[in-house]
Amino acid sequence: MNSNKWYERSGRDGDVVISTRVRLARNLNRYPFPAEMNLEQKAQVVDSICKAAAKEGTPVSLRYIDVANLPQREALSLVERHLISPEFSRCEEGSGLLLSADEDVSLMINEEDHLRIQTMVPGLELDEAYETADQLDSFLDGQLRFAFDDRLGYLTQCPTNLGTGMRASIMLHLPALQDSGAIQQLANTVAKLGLTIRGLYGEGSKPEGAIYQLSNQVTLGISEKAAIENLKGIAAQIIRQERTAREELCRNPHFEDRVWRSLGILQTARLLTRDEFMALISNVRVGAALDMLPGVGLDLVSALINAAQPATLLAAAGEDLEPGARDALRAKIVRERLAETGKAQ
Repeated sequence: MNSNKWYERSGRDGDVVISTRVRLARNLNRYPFPAEMNLEQKAQVVDSICKAAAKEGTPVSLRYIDVANLPQREALSLVERHLISPEFSRCEEGSGLLLSADEDVSLMINEEDHLRIQTMVPGLELDEAYETADQLDSFLDGQLRFAFDDRLGYLTQCPTNLGTGMRASIMLHLPALQDSGAIQQLANTVAKLGLTIRGLYGEGSKPEGAIYQLSNQVTLGISEKAAIENLKGIAAQIIRQERTAREELCRNPHFEDRVWRSLGILQTARLLTRDEFMALISNVRVGAALDMLPGVGLDLVSALINAAQPATLLAAAGEDLEPGARDALRAKIVRERLAETGKAQ
C-alpha cells in the first residue's frame, strides 16, 4: 500500500481530477438526532460506534481523535485536508473522529448526523471510493442498526439527505474553463441534471486556485449506484471540456511564460500569502499536467497545496504565528520542496 496520504498522490485523469470523495450520512435507530441529544447520549453514540469499528472483521483500521480537545489549528488542518467539515471543527464535547492511517477513510461522529462515513481517493475513482464506503457501511450497520424507512430510505437530520444519504463529489482543477468564463454556464447546466459545482471546501466556499467540487444533490428516489453513474458521466464531459480549453490556452503565446514565471516566483519568494500561492500553484499545476516543467510532477504539486494551507502550516510548526511569519514559513516550505526542479531548459 502507498504510504503517502491521498492528498499527496495523483490518480486517474489526474491532469484535471484531484480527488474523489464518497460520504454517507447514517443515524443509529435507538437515539434521537444529534441536535436533540444530551451529552450522555452523545457519549453513548461515540462509544457504540468506536466499539463497532474496532470489532474483528472491520474493513479498515481506524484510530480515534477527540476533535473537541484538539488545538484549533489542528482541527482546521483536518478541514483543509478535507477530512472533516468546517462545522465539525467547531464541535462541542461529545463528538469524535475515526481516521485511517493513510487518511483515505474518516468517520465523523455526532456532526449533523450520528455518523458520516467518508472515503477519499486521488483521481477519478468513484467506484473504488464507493466500494470502500459501502463495505464499511454494511459492516457497521450489522453492528449498530442504522435508522431506515422502507419508503424514505436512510433517515437523516436534514431532509435533503433522505434516501441514500450519499454525497459523492469530485474535486476538479478547471483553470482553462475558468479563464474562458465558462464556469457559470457549466454550473447552470449541471444544476439541471441534479448536480452542483462549489468551491474548494464545498458549500459557501470560493474556487481557490481554480479548484471546484462537483457533487450530486439528489438522494431521494435514486439508488447510490445510479447517482454514481450520473456523476461519472457528467464528470467525463467536464474533463473533456477542460482539456479542449487547455489546448486553446496553449495557443496563447503568453501562457508558457505565465507558467514559468509562476514557478520562478514559487522557487524564490520569501513571502507568500495564501491567495498568491494558490494562484501561482494553479498555473504550475497546469504546466505539470502538460509536461511543460521537467521535475515538477502532479504528486509534488498536490502535496504542496496541502502543506501550504494556513492551519496545516501552523499545525506543522506546533504554534500559532502572525500572518507575516506564516507567509514566510509558507514561502520557505515551497522553496525547499521545489529546489532543483523545473530549471529553465
